[in-house]
Amino acid sequence: MAVSEPVDSAKLQAFMGQALGDLGGLVSASLVVIGDKLGLYRALAEAGPLTSAELAARTGTTERYVREWLINQAAGGYLGYDTASGRYSLPPEQALALTDGESPFFLAGAFQLFVAMSRATPRILEAFRTGAGMTWGEHDAELFEGTERFFRPGYAANLVAAWLPALDGVVGKLEAGATVADVGCGHGASTIILAEAFPRSRFVGFDSHAPSIARARAAAAAAGVEGYTRFEVASAQDYPGSAYDLVAYFDCLHDMGDPLGAARHAYETLAPDGTVLLVEPMAGARVEENFNPVGRVFAGASVLCCTPNAVATGSTSTALGTIATDEALRDVFARAGFTRFRRATETPFNRIFEARK
Repeated sequence: MAVSEPVDSAKLQAFMGQALGDLGGLVSASLVVIGDKLGLYRALAEAGPLTSAELAARTGTTERYVREWLINQAAGGYLGYDTASGRYSLPPEQALALTDGESPFFLAGAFQLFVAMSRATPRILEAFRTGAGMTWGEHDAELFEGTERFFRPGYAANLVAAWLPALDGVVGKLEAGATVADVGCGHGASTIILAEAFPRSRFVGFDSHAPSIARARAAAAAAGVEGYTRFEVASAQDYPGSAYDLVAYFDCLHDMGDPLGAARHAYETLAPDGTVLLVEPMAGARVEENFNPVGRVFAGASVLCCTPNAVATGSTSTALGTIATDEALRDVFARAGFTRFRRATETPFNRIFEARK
């Protein structure tokens, strides 16, 4: 195709450099997952600078593959390299992001999540043509583990310390003993964090994905909270129970095919003075406010995973997607009967809303 407008060579070169960086990031994402799974980062963090042979020996891997893995990682700035010794090192900042699963800066789970998500490309390509969807459960199984590992550190750092205190009167209820529904709970990370912090309350996590519920039950047992926490397979539109003091949605309402039905069911099952806690990805009020690294990531996730699930379980007209505006979310809850809806607080990655009857 001929280019009708004159080409600015400087802008072209700048774009080519940007695209080359994106290609490097694309191929390196899989190598980050490999490094995470094989313990290559952990070995470097524990042992200090190592050669490719030393790293392979410590991790039971093959030096010939480790050799180029190290070059790739050093070229991307993930590892340091000492020319005199030929050894590679993991800087402490990178170690925090790549080896500490409890840190809010942990990113290895994000790489696992997005690499798994990309495996749906053939299905999503066809969906562009047909308008069809793809359910959450149809994705590569790595997606589910990666999602938990990606979101859990942020929840652990913010949920009890900042998000709940931003809601009117909720902490006091939880401390005294409240009944909580965590809708779309996945592997139960958010539910278990709440349960560990408020042992006088009772928690139930609901999710329509049965394998995730099985994983959540095992996690609750391991955390020692199964006595007052349970998990059930149910959708957001028909989960059982009533008079919940708190109904929570953690990064999931935008994935649902019928978000209005979910909000209406929350209204019906909520106690008269109860609260909805809605956690959603950060997004701007205007399209151009999403033209940044966070918006780029979330819009991409919306195309590959979130919107297809919403379409598969609802329709294109009901799909919110990850970058739904505050007003779009407010409209859902207003139509469901809620009279109060506000953004209570936020992080660079999330918006935290409070809804009340």
